[in-house]
Amino acid sequence: MHIENIKSQLRKGTLEYCILLIVKKKRAYASDIINELKTAKLIVVEGTLYPLLTRLKNDDLLEYAWEESTQGPPRKYYKLSKKGVSTLGEMEQAWCELNTSIAQLKK
Repeated sequence: MHIENIKSQLRKGTLEYCILLIVKKKRAYASDIINELKTAKLIVVEGTLYPLLTRLKNDDLLEYAWEESTQGPPRKYYKLSKKGVSTLGEMEQAWCELNTSIAQLKK
C-alpha cells in the first residue's frame, strides 16, 4: 500500500472529530473550517467537507444558522449541538485511549 493512501485513510478517519473540535471553539462557516483544517495540514476540499457537515447535522451533532453576509449571499454557520458536545467528549476519550495504546506499542 502506498504511504499517501495510508495517510489519506488516517485523515479521513479523524475528520469528523477534527470538525467537531473546530466548531467547539466557535461557530464556523464552511470556509473557516476548511482553512483551519488546511492550517493543521489536514487538507480537505469542499467536495469532501460538505457531505461530512451534512452527515454531522443529520446525526444531530451540529446545528446551523443562516446569517446575512456583506460579501454575498447568506452564510450557513455551524455550531455544536448538545448531542455534539456529548459525542465530542466521547471522541476525545477514545482519541486519548488510542494515543495511549499507540504510545505503548511504540515503546
